[in-house]
Parts: sequence; C-alpha cells; structure tokens
Amino acid sequence: MNSAFESRRALPGILLAGLLFTTPVSAGGARILIGVESATSVTGVARYRLTDYLRTQGCEADVRFNTEAPGLALAFLPGVPGGAVPILEAVNRDGQLPVPVWVTRGTAGVRHIRELQGRDLATVAGKEPLGASLPLAALRQQGIIPEPGRLYEAGDYSSALGLLLHNNTHAAVSELGFVKPFLTGNNLVVSWRGEPVKAAGWFRQAGWNPAAEACEQALARRQRSDDPQMFVIFPEWVFGFALPDSQYSKDSMQ
Repeated sequence: MNSAFESRRALPGILLAGLLFTTPVSAGGARILIGVESATSVTGVARYRLTDYLRTQGCEADVRFNTEAPGLALAFLPGVPGGAVPILEAVNRDGQLPVPVWVTRGTAGVRHIRELQGRDLATVAGKEPLGASLPLAALRQQGIIPEPGRLYEAGDYSSALGLLLHNNTHAAVSELGFVKPFLTGNNLVVSWRGEPVKAAGWFRQAGWNPAAEACEQALARRQRSDDPQMFVIFPEWVFGFALPDSQYSKDSMQ
C-alpha cells in the first residue's frame, strides 16, 4: 500500500506464468511436469524456494514457466476447469475453502451491497473467481452493474485493499480469511459475504503417473506460514492445500 493508490488508474493485472518440474522416476528417467498459473510475475525467488523444498521431499524440480507444456502431470489452476475434481484444494488462512467478500470502510455507512450502486469499486485481476466474477455476480443479483469508469482493477488483494484504505474506492473485493486481520484495526466492515467456494487447486493432468504422488504429498504439507516467499506465486488468500472436503472436518478452525 503506497502512494501509487493516489492515482485513479488501474493497477497492473495478474500475469500468467507456470512452473515446470522434472522428477526422475525409476530407471527409465521419466519426467514429471507441473504447471502453475501464477498470481505474480515476480517468480525468481519463489521458483528457487519451491524447487528446493520439493527436492527435499523427493521431488527433484527443474522450474520453468510454460503452462502449455505438453505432458503436464499436475497443474495449479484457478476455478474448477470443466468441472474437474482437484487432487488438492487451495484453502484460506483458517484451513477452509475461501469465502468471497465485499469490504467497505466503517465510516462510509455502507451496510449492504445494494448501497454500492454508483460507487467506486476495487476488484482483483486474474482468472480466479474471488477477485471479480463472484463479487460482481452478487452485485448483479441486486440489479447493480458498475460503470466501467467506477471499476478499478488491482494486481492483488493487498492493492485492492489499499485502494479502499486510501479512499480511492468505496469498496473492495477480498477473501474472508485474508481480510479478517485487517478489519478491526482499519475500521473496515464486510458488507457482503458469499458462500465457501472451490476457487483454485491442483489438478491431475494427462501426463500424470504415480511418481507425481511425492509432489502432491509435499504440496499438501506446505503452508504460507512455512515459507511466505514461496507462496507469492499463489493468490494472497491461499495459505495451503488440502485434500478435497478435508477442510470440513476442521471444526476448531471455523
């Protein structure tokens, strides 16, 4: 959050990137390819740290950026492409499926999203549904279709929140687990809260083989708090990865 928010311009969008992992398996020396649609273009350090971590877990990695590489075994993708079932679901700070929200300043007097008609709004660029599509769909259900000049596309969730805190917008999209720590201290309120959604995850691809299980297991063990620098390639709300539906058993995390 910096002085860049003072200008009424769209912030840079999320750039698409990918990771390519090569893991020797058996005597044949076959390779495992893993693609990641990254939430940032600043990937150098994350590439090194993720490669190093996977290596310690038995998943030797040659990291490259090419999500269209043939023979992908695993891919981190936003949403649920074609109704596919993820092998690992991205979860939020509470270890739960993410929840899309609209956040406003407490002093703005906005208590319901129907009051966002004609207001300046901050969304987050990219394909994952929390950043724009789900919150905007909630507005449409209230009969609100924001004018293009009132929508500001931020590059990430921190930037969207910064636009709100610097009074450049009246509301910003966010994810409930991500934004919770900022609410009280910044006098922010949640004016709309959606349902938990499968917003991103790891999906097995056509090139999958049993050797990829070592990488899957390693990814399931790592959390953002273990290595924040490694996690910069994922949306900011992603704090880890869990087997599908396993988060529902975490009653203590509710």
